Amino acid sequence: MSHASRPGVPSYRVAAGGCVRGEVVVPGDKSVSHRAVLLGAIAEGTTEVEGFLESEDCLATLNAMRAMGVAVERPSPGRVVVDGVGLRGLRAPAAPLDMGNAGTAMRLSMGLLAGQSFGATLTGDESLSRRPMERAAAPLRLMGARIDTTEGHPPVVVHGGATLRGIDYELRVPSAQVKSAILLAGLYAEGRTTVTEHAVTRDHTERMLRAFGVPVESRAGRVSLEGGARLAATHLRVPGDISSAAFFLVAGAIAGEGPFLVRDVGMNPTRTGVLEILRLMGADLRILNPRTAGDEPVADIEVHARELRGIEVPRELVPLAIDEFPVLFVAAACARGTTIVTGAEELRVKESDRIATMAAGLRALGVEATPLADGMRITGGRLGGGRVQSHGDHRIAMAFAVAALRAHDELLIEDVANVATSFPGFAALARGAGLAIDEVR
Repeated sequence: MSHASRPGVPSYRVAAGGCVRGEVVVPGDKSVSHRAVLLGAIAEGTTEVEGFLESEDCLATLNAMRAMGVAVERPSPGRVVVDGVGLRGLRAPAAPLDMGNAGTAMRLSMGLLAGQSFGATLTGDESLSRRPMERAAAPLRLMGARIDTTEGHPPVVVHGGATLRGIDYELRVPSAQVKSAILLAGLYAEGRTTVTEHAVTRDHTERMLRAFGVPVESRAGRVSLEGGARLAATHLRVPGDISSAAFFLVAGAIAGEGPFLVRDVGMNPTRTGVLEILRLMGADLRILNPRTAGDEPVADIEVHARELRGIEVPRELVPLAIDEFPVLFVAAACARGTTIVTGAEELRVKESDRIATMAAGLRALGVEATPLADGMRITGGRLGGGRVQSHGDHRIAMAFAVAALRAHDELLIEDVANVATSFPGFAALARGAGLAIDEVR
């Protein structure tokens, strides 16, 4: 019996076909929500956050800050008030900090904890315990941090009392989480910390540090800050998560009825690879009402259905869409011709091996999908129905729910509990847009 088949483990049952119509508003950006609480905790004064994503992942970050003596209140849905304790005000937690399924929370917390006077242990669920942590630990050790991983994975022990020094570090793996961990440690380091990246990664940390008053220099692939900067509390508005919007953008592109609108989407230029890839595939996406929320650009996106075509995805776009590839693979399965993705080996070490899991699920639906070491080759065609295993990966589960719009038979998507880590209320929102989706146990 598979893990997902045990009684009580939820699955999605999604009827074949249908269309999406009207408009949706997706929840707040997960990456921005994590950082708002982390930086608010070490700022001086009270930081108010609107649009906070109340997902399990982000609540893990919130609870970790509470465990280190930070008062965090949630006066109303999506609103969080953080009473910052300053750069040196965190206190030793009484127990290990459980990060659940949140890789962002764990890697960023490693950087935050590296310069503290106390030690702490970071743990996570079964999925997080398989994810690589040395990529963040290694550069932090070069700064003087004392960090132990468990054969490269969680649990992670960060020892207190280390004296950190600024470094000039060249990112080997395009990872905003690693870059952010180094920059957070750099706040506690003597001298200047610089990170050089050869592929663009998300810049939410740099933008938000500036919002808290920290001088951050960014130019020509180099990001720098000086140690000891004080963070001043601020007011933050979290935009809608483009990674969550991606499911509805693809749904509208393959099965929209009339103009389908996704409102209040974060349009950070380091995150818009999904839009560029869909446009290369022939999608009709129209950007409406561009504006800003704090330091982040926001817009509404109108989608009109049209036939998609297979493409070879430009490698430079891959890091800008790394979390969106599960649903982009679904778009490729619905496109005419063959789509080839390379340079995406990072997908192997997400909540599941997303290359292997998506290839297996697409093949189960009758799609020609060949996994590559660093990507996939997909030839679009008729999607059947049947049973798909998500392996507890939230983005896999939601991607196959979208695939049902073009399937010829019902889909049963197993093991979907972790959808709550990034997109609480996904099934209800999808149902309102037109998917015939039910959660069953």
